[in-house]
Amino acid sequence: MIRKKIIGASYFVLACFIVSCTPQKDVVYFQDANQFETLINENPATTKFKVDDLVSIHVSTLDPEASAPFNLFRGAEEGGIRAEQVNYLVDKNGEIDFPVVGKIKIVGLSPSETRNLLREKLADYLKDPIINIRIRNFTVTVLGSVNRPGTYEVNGEQITIMEALGLAGDINIKGRRDNIMVIRDFDGTKVYNRINLNQKDALKSPVYYLTQNDVVYVEPNKSGKTASNLDQRASIAVSIISVLVTSTVVLLTRN
Repeated sequence: MIRKKIIGASYFVLACFIVSCTPQKDVVYFQDANQFETLINENPATTKFKVDDLVSIHVSTLDPEASAPFNLFRGAEEGGIRAEQVNYLVDKNGEIDFPVVGKIKIVGLSPSETRNLLREKLADYLKDPIINIRIRNFTVTVLGSVNRPGTYEVNGEQITIMEALGLAGDINIKGRRDNIMVIRDFDGTKVYNRINLNQKDALKSPVYYLTQNDVVYVEPNKSGKTASNLDQRASIAVSIISVLVTSTVVLLTRN
């Protein structure tokens, strides 16, 4: 009788420290989307320049000598090594200091709008210039209940929250998909938005497409919070189970 009670107690203690399973409905993305359903994106992504952005701008024409003054490089070309092009920093006034032209305000403009503005500014100097513009410090940070939290560089001009989560190895089983927070900075002002990736309407969210320096935070679900609490008592649980198992073995040996 004593032996059975001890064995039963061992299993009971072990069961108390097992986290309950997460329901399937909590981990399925876009679960209300129908077959062949079409959803129009009402918030098309357009990257806008922000203060402290690093912007790469290269101007070229059929006459390289004519466009040369509008491109800044660091160092000299020696031994086949090309000089490094200088990036422009968007200052606190939202401006960049462009060669020859001087100060140009680009904060709040898209790369396309900035390209058109530069064409106007360069009209007196160049004919049909080709202007390539790229954000050099476009990163997004993904934190919380994901498999690879961290800060990731974005090569293009846009990235969706799904792509960002993909870079972070997806949300793990302990993360909430229905209440993801996106922290966005507008020139020093933080704006907090939440998005539910269980629902198809997430594609209409203003934060479905991320902007540079956005922070995505995935909070833990109930099982994740429970697991966190249990981790603090894990050593105690192991000790209790070890004592109970040892006692059981001793009793079995004596009998």
